[in-house]
Amino acid sequence: MNAAHIGELLAVLGAGIAAGAVNAVVGSGTLITFPVLLATGLPPVTATVSNALGLIPGSISGAIGYRRELSGQRRRILKWSAGALLGGLTGAALLLALPASAFERIVPALVGLALVLVVLQPLISRRLRTRRARKGRSAHPDGGPLLLTGLTLASVYGGYFSAAQGIIYVALMGMLLDDDLRRLTAVKNVLVAVVNSVAALFFLVVADFDWTAVALLAIGSAAGGHLGATTGRRLRPAVLRALIVVVGTVAIVQLVLH
Repeated sequence: MNAAHIGELLAVLGAGIAAGAVNAVVGSGTLITFPVLLATGLPPVTATVSNALGLIPGSISGAIGYRRELSGQRRRILKWSAGALLGGLTGAALLLALPASAFERIVPALVGLALVLVVLQPLISRRLRTRRARKGRSAHPDGGPLLLTGLTLASVYGGYFSAAQGIIYVALMGMLLDDDLRRLTAVKNVLVAVVNSVAALFFLVVADFDWTAVALLAIGSAAGGHLGATTGRRLRPAVLRALIVVVGTVAIVQLVLH
């Protein structure tokens, strides 16, 4: 990135703020920052790895902003974070091993499926509760092996590209857990932070960064993450779910037209 171009620097900083805010509430912030980084002239892989490192402060800031909603979830967060770490590392390795087009066809379909699950989550949850009540069973407090496997696989995708990974996390947790959407959003922020961090550490050893872009994204996303968490915690679950669907739909359109 050419430091002489003030407009480019401001664009990256602004994208970082917007992405941090969107990631804290919904996810898909990468769809804001990645095109901006490419527009500044960065190669795709350099843009991807710089983006992963630069958005870490935003994920951490967002998680801190949701600290009240994280209360009482330590045990399952630790378990899911282990899966996120493994998945994120695997995805980062795949980014360097596979061609850039490897996920282009599957990503829109994956995000679309996640959105359907987010929309249907209240209905699915009610039916699962009714079914468990008939059989005299109680819900697994952390979703069991099925949710752990799903979150780990979503983390593989997150380590590879990360666009809309937060939406996928929320969809999986919402389908398999009886919990408030804001609490699930809080957990999502932690998992995204884990995936971005492990991927960035891997990239530090084997890939090139643009440190100007990283610094601008880090500053912007940290501020945006705090702003997003402050706003997101006040949203009613129905409004938050609608926001997820809107942002996810925009993400799909952008991915298809890219």
